[in-house]
Amino acid sequence: MSQTERYLLTRANIEGAHQLAVAEKHGAYEALRKVLKEGIPYSTVIDEVKKSGLRGRGGAGFSTGMKWTFMPDPAKDPRPRYLAVNADESEPGTCKDRVIMQRDPHGFVEGVLLAAYAIRAQAAYIYVRGEYRLPHDRVKAAIEEARAKNLVGKNILGSDFSCEVYMHRGGGAYICGEETGLMESLEGKRGHPRPKPPFPAMFGLWGQPTTVNNVETVFNVPFIMNRGSAWFASLGTANSKGNFLCGISGHVNKPGVYEFSFGITAKEILEQHAGGMWKGRGLKAWFPGGSSCSLLKGADIDVVLDHDSLRTRGSSLGTAAMIMIDDHTSMARVMEIISRFYDHESCGQCSQCREGTQWLSQIFRRIAHGKGKADDVATLEALAKGMAPGKTICALSDAAAIPTLSAVRLFKDELIECVTRQADPLAVPQPHYAVAGGHH
Repeated sequence: MSQTERYLLTRANIEGAHQLAVAEKHGAYEALRKVLKEGIPYSTVIDEVKKSGLRGRGGAGFSTGMKWTFMPDPAKDPRPRYLAVNADESEPGTCKDRVIMQRDPHGFVEGVLLAAYAIRAQAAYIYVRGEYRLPHDRVKAAIEEARAKNLVGKNILGSDFSCEVYMHRGGGAYICGEETGLMESLEGKRGHPRPKPPFPAMFGLWGQPTTVNNVETVFNVPFIMNRGSAWFASLGTANSKGNFLCGISGHVNKPGVYEFSFGITAKEILEQHAGGMWKGRGLKAWFPGGSSCSLLKGADIDVVLDHDSLRTRGSSLGTAAMIMIDDHTSMARVMEIISRFYDHESCGQCSQCREGTQWLSQIFRRIAHGKGKADDVATLEALAKGMAPGKTICALSDAAAIPTLSAVRLFKDELIECVTRQADPLAVPQPHYAVAGGHH
């Protein structure tokens, strides 16, 4: 198979593909019919996904098939089991799952059903970001269409497999993108992440065995079951198989979501697909996988996009959400915005995160506004090292600390200059707004 073969967005680019009649004309539910009509054992589905090399597309990059094997044997543990699908997608810069849900919801629902079949779940819960109104409505409508044709619910397509699919809309909390915070929210509680162990496979939703997968992860499963694990494994690089959806935003001419095989360079994506940097400016820095990964300098744009190559450069693939920053932009201002986000989204359970995110936000703000103190940059580094890695219940503390440490490492001189001059030399004047009935 060609290394440039596209398959994920093929149906998504067809007009009306969110409707069942159109989706089925273009292959939707073929894999599900094949598995159920041929009676392919759940263990074979798991083996195919394991052999394909599919890794989770939610940021951690863990083997999907391996994750499925963590569910207990129902012969020894007869408890009900569930699939939770993380469609919260609240990482700044990330917008790939929205495209899948909005433009190919039936392909997504089919992936959900196949994943549920593999882990023998009798119900799947899709947790959607609260702001995703159209994607939520499209998937909900797709589930109803599928149910009407016996593709969802009891004895699907006349088989012994029964699975209900439920939608749940979140309240706009980033912390509910963490798998245990998501489950707490689904149960009607505050979205506070749970300490682990116990892990979800043994104690998940309502204390039952649960697997949590990302939207794009399960979306790949029908393609694997239709074309085989060898086909999927032929795409990509040694340890990053298949295609991925890449979001690129920031200071580029053509921001958007694009599909590529692993192994493409970030430079090729920027220059050949996103139209290069806007206004003819240079690339100063960029996030390869959303705001929670380490910044890289513009000189590192030649890196191959896969899990291993980015790790050698000191960053990570994350959710493949590239955020490009031009050479006219203040890094103090960039970090002020990012740290403010994590301060706002911390659930407050862990002191390192609750206090640390607040202090990072305050310090970056005063540096960016010309009020920095002599030891502020050193304090930022010390704070971030006290927050990560792995010092709290979930990874939000890490998500705030990692970009901070990279900003201090790569742009220390710029931050120190802001403090020394008591002004940000790259600051953009904030607009002045008139207020009705007086002056602001």
